[in-house]
Amino acid sequence: MKILVCIKQVPDTTEIKWTENNTMQREGVESIINPYDVYALETALKIKKSTDAEITVLTMGPNQAEDILRKAIAIGCDNAILLSDKKFAGADTYATGKTIAAAIKSKLPDFDLIICGQFAIDGDTAQTGPTIASNLFIPQATYVKEVTECNRQYLVVKREIEEGIETLKVQLPALICVLKNHEEPTRATINGIIKAQDAAINIYSLEDIGLSAETAGIKGSPTYVSKAFRPDTKGQCVFVQSSDEIIKKLEEFDIING
Repeated sequence: MKILVCIKQVPDTTEIKWTENNTMQREGVESIINPYDVYALETALKIKKSTDAEITVLTMGPNQAEDILRKAIAIGCDNAILLSDKKFAGADTYATGKTIAAAIKSKLPDFDLIICGQFAIDGDTAQTGPTIASNLFIPQATYVKEVTECNRQYLVVKREIEEGIETLKVQLPALICVLKNHEEPTRATINGIIKAQDAAINIYSLEDIGLSAETAGIKGSPTYVSKAFRPDTKGQCVFVQSSDEIIKKLEEFDIING
């Protein structure tokens, strides 16, 4: 069984810098693995323990993104792919999903399962995973809390919906987007760290995956950001411990009459 986990590097800082096109500047910024993608990795590693699964981890970004790929290998992933090309810069979720799908078609066409985090904390759109699935014409399940069964034909998942928890049986190949789960983060072992240091990262450019410059990066992104800014603080939170304190504070702010 072949599992592909899509991960993303996100800034480990609140001091975000923007380019002239109002896209996030990532080069030179300290990065971490997107927290929801950590849950995606843990889901894949859990499946690997009960099957003969081989896990490939994929990300798109500048060369510094190799760091998060090696971290993934150190905790148990087998292979890594980095999509890196200046022509990928500025991609929105549509262009990102299309690019990743093209890479999968050309470099890992025999996949069984793709796992993504439900959200990225630097965008919070929840669109990349579904865009990948739509470009590959495969089933998808979003807001997945747990994978309860998995084999070469299908997997059974529990997903969170407004009415409660829904159980789905999904035919493979498929894509799932996972939420926070109860899996403890896997720690890298000494052998895992050594393996990660020596691992060969497969790096692919725009031409390597068969895309044109007009369909990738900012040129292939229909989303237009007119302005990016940090909102001004208009007030502050006040913490209270009892109903009497609530009444007192409301009186102080002239919300109720004393």
